[in-house]
Amino acid sequence: MDAVDHVIRNRLDSGVPLVGQVARYIISAGGKRLRPAMLLLVCGALNYREPTRHTLAAVVEFIHTATLLHDDVVDASTLRRGRDTANEVFGNPASVLVGDFLYSRAFQMMVESHNMRVMEVLAEATNVIAEGEVLQLMNMHDASLSEAEYLRVIRSKTAKLFEASARIGALLAEQPPAIEEACATYGQAIGTAFQLIDDVLDYDGASAEMGKNIGDDLREGKATLPLIAAMQRSAESDAAVIRHAIEEGSTEALEQVIAIVARSGALDVARQAAQSEAQRAIDAISVLPPSEYREALIQLGTQLLSRRA
Repeated sequence: MDAVDHVIRNRLDSGVPLVGQVARYIISAGGKRLRPAMLLLVCGALNYREPTRHTLAAVVEFIHTATLLHDDVVDASTLRRGRDTANEVFGNPASVLVGDFLYSRAFQMMVESHNMRVMEVLAEATNVIAEGEVLQLMNMHDASLSEAEYLRVIRSKTAKLFEASARIGALLAEQPPAIEEACATYGQAIGTAFQLIDDVLDYDGASAEMGKNIGDDLREGKATLPLIAAMQRSAESDAAVIRHAIEEGSTEALEQVIAIVARSGALDVARQAAQSEAQRAIDAISVLPPSEYREALIQLGTQLLSRRA
């Protein structure tokens, strides 16, 4: 990861000072670096040690960071990772344009791998993520969203880059299709579990721990699984409170919504869904040869379920 950070710092250089300033601001905020870490762990599990893995790990972090910059503008977010978002500090235009820079820099770097299949995977992932963002936008303030429709969004918007990161590790190691698909399945399942827990924490977390404002999803009119499950399991009067909050994008009834979600058992429903995804990931990765890297990948699946931020 130190080597990946070194690549990130070097490749943020630009002749336009504001580009580097905005990009460094959001990347220096830290974050979990789960996607590049996953790529490196898969490479380790498959005994691939070439420096290309560091470059491509930086590529997936750049793509992820670009989506964060754009997301915060679209969602009008003010807090991420415990501090002001880039759009709060530098304004929306700079955030959007620097996000574009990070996308284009990522594509410059992936070409350096001279691996057409890797470029294909990353290009497809970037396109699917963009589609997922638009799909989520279309679903805003829709209280009738089904669980299947919700899962379609998060598997496009969040899980796709996890899937691509794990798949690239197998591609770099020149593994057969069965191993490649197992790694991809692992990544998709981990990404889905990650987002499910993230959505749980919006109604069962503390903003100080999470580094974002509690209730942001509700303010943005997002019907996430805790809300969908709560509406299904609650009395009509309680379901109506949640429906109104989603449709209006209002946090006025946030405390009431949190209480309804808690007593309905919806958080347990969402956690169980995350548990199922984590187990799917662990089952998929079991085809890899035993190693400390495989154990770390398994541990990642179990630790996601207990995270508080």
